[in-house]
Amino acid sequence: MKEKNSEKNNGQHITSIGGSAIMEGVMMRGPKEIASAVRKPDGEIIVDKRPISSLVTKYHVNKIPILRGVFAFFDSLICSMRALMWSAEFFDIEDDGEEEPSKFDKWLTEKLGSKMKDYVIYFSVAVSLVFSIGLFFILPNLVTGLLRKVIGQKVILTLVEGLIRIGIFLAYILLVSRMEEIKRVFQYHGAEHKTIFCYEAGLPLTVENARKMGRLHPRCGTSFLVFVMIISIIVFSFVSWDNMFMRIFLRLLLLPVVAGLSYEIIRWAGRSQNKIVCLISKPGMWLQKITTREPDDFQLEVAIASMSAVLTGNKEDDKW
Repeated sequence: MKEKNSEKNNGQHITSIGGSAIMEGVMMRGPKEIASAVRKPDGEIIVDKRPISSLVTKYHVNKIPILRGVFAFFDSLICSMRALMWSAEFFDIEDDGEEEPSKFDKWLTEKLGSKMKDYVIYFSVAVSLVFSIGLFFILPNLVTGLLRKVIGQKVILTLVEGLIRIGIFLAYILLVSRMEEIKRVFQYHGAEHKTIFCYEAGLPLTVENARKMGRLHPRCGTSFLVFVMIISIIVFSFVSWDNMFMRIFLRLLLLPVVAGLSYEIIRWAGRSQNKIVCLISKPGMWLQKITTREPDDFQLEVAIASMSAVLTGNKEDDKW
């Protein structure tokens, strides 16, 4: 069935509000606050709301193209990890009850105090980045390096590396999408998109209205990752293949540039509806058919609760 309202906003309000799916819930980032909503096993929806402390605004880079994308990327990772850990912690309590902290937990609490959770979040983000860079960037480069004697042209080697990277990425997405827990996360991902579309359409935030919306959104993080894969092929084509260690070092050095360029393109894709934008957005939209699923009404209620919590009442505050 064709997605409705998933590729065009038809001149309606395009919001800067975005979010991510978390464990049995949705996190939404508004202009001034971040709200995470989770449905408890007993059916109650709990909303955790906190003011934004953004790396982008803190260092005043929101007006600098490419650089703002780098800061926004790390900021988004931290916010998403914090929301995910909050939801996971909640369900640990629900499922397991009160547990006696281990000696290591007590030692961390004693040494780090109230900042322990922040350090755990930063550590988790760092581990995630190392894993992602190793799997999606270093591994394809090493594999392609074995083909240097067969393929002599640098541009073709870079293209092959990019295709291997995309192949690993697609295989990873398809593999995790088969997990039952991830299927529910993807449903909440769809609920997040439908709720944002409902708000952008100027409709009241109700389950009935959100249900009619499409679940594929041009500003989705999935589309951002697809842009990263494609742009990396172009940027990395300027790097020599002569020395393996220098090649990997330069790729790591250029990753922030790739992330910044991808951010600018997705900003452009979120605001424009010309044919070129629609064309370059297609791969990300296609992949969203895997990373989003049709949510049920209960999941839409959670997404609406999260969205409602970050609205200021003035659409100019969250205008893209």
